[in-house]
Amino acid sequence: MTDRPLKQIHLAAHFPGVNNTTVWSDPASGSHIEFDSFRHLARTAERGKFDFFFLAEGLRLREHKGRIHDLDVVGRPESITVLNALAAVTERLGLAATVNATFNEPYELARRFASLDHLSGGRAAWNVVTSSDAFTGENFRRGGYLDRTDRYTRAAEFVQLAREFWDAGEDVVRHRGPQFEVEGRLSLPRPPQGHPVVIQAGDSDEGREFAAATADVVFSRHSTLAAGQAFHADVKRRLAAYGRKPDELKIMPGATFVLGDTDAEAQERAAEIRRAQVGPRTAIAFLEQVWGVDLSDHDPDGPLPDIDPDPEGALARGRVGLGDPLAVAARWRAVAAEKGLTSRELVIEVTGRQSFVGSPATVAARIDEFVQQDAADGFILVPHLTPGGLDEFVDRVVPLLQERGVFRTDYTGPTLRDHLGLPVPGRR
Repeated sequence: MTDRPLKQIHLAAHFPGVNNTTVWSDPASGSHIEFDSFRHLARTAERGKFDFFFLAEGLRLREHKGRIHDLDVVGRPESITVLNALAAVTERLGLAATVNATFNEPYELARRFASLDHLSGGRAAWNVVTSSDAFTGENFRRGGYLDRTDRYTRAAEFVQLAREFWDAGEDVVRHRGPQFEVEGRLSLPRPPQGHPVVIQAGDSDEGREFAAATADVVFSRHSTLAAGQAFHADVKRRLAAYGRKPDELKIMPGATFVLGDTDAEAQERAAEIRRAQVGPRTAIAFLEQVWGVDLSDHDPDGPLPDIDPDPEGALARGRVGLGDPLAVAARWRAVAAEKGLTSRELVIEVTGRQSFVGSPATVAARIDEFVQQDAADGFILVPHLTPGGLDEFVDRVVPLLQERGVFRTDYTGPTLRDHLGLPVPGRR
């Protein structure tokens, strides 16, 4: 027990779209392209006093066995374009876009985010991602030139140069580095936030170090209290080396939720949702991503394949790798044997995010527990329906968090930095 004040919970909303989180078969599932869907979810998040609205991004349609992946058939609009439109129909909600630091240029990106920050009155955020994927790189002049080991080297210099542009005002930026040689001026005044908020997702050692040096928010993925506490402590302790305090970086894992009038009802509903998210074809596609061979004749309701993966197999292109195939298969076999799982049940087990399942009171208490015990500073919620999946959480869980005194009842400032409790950076 400690006498420290209750930590305030930070919440954000992720727009589910091109992924197998969304239950597309549900009659309540809507478009992930029409603007009304983005507007609905964003306005719901703002009604719930969330910190920000978060969009992922993909630069190329993924492929599986030489065909466009089923969930990518219609794609999704470019993130900053969507957020500029949302700036006109929201007032306080932060607006976060994922933009790749490998296949963009610092000046162009700095200008786009400065524009969003001005148009929104200081609500812009950039989720920095990297790529060493030559398949994605084929869409760009530079192609897949970037070696995997250079991803964070380029990203760190990219963020540094973007910040130099944001700080420069009318001054000329003269930058000479291993990745970029630039001399020029940003065509806009300094953004209202000084620097738009920088978000980063990465769990490797180099990713954690990059976050400690550079990020304002970390989008992590840890499904247990103990794992979250270990990650939280590790990243926070790294901040001192960069002259930063622990509260200058917010750790916000992605999380799903399922509510019911009782815990038992919620558990039953959650099981149904997971079966809808991972149907037989999706389960086979996950297995093929690891095994690297055609498993179309494999029974998803039977045991895992009795053959070893082909480490050179490449049936999936443009998808995030799951790790060394032989090691992943061995780990999956151990889990399946321990719990007596079929192939499909195993995929459901190993691909789930952190999830809060229960009555509104149970979910509110569990979220609060994670934050008060330093397993997170808050969560980026990923509903299973587009666009109405957040409504129930805002209506039934947010009031309980407010009653606990751990979540705001109104915004206290106009900018995203205000919501997150982050200072406006001084000019460098």
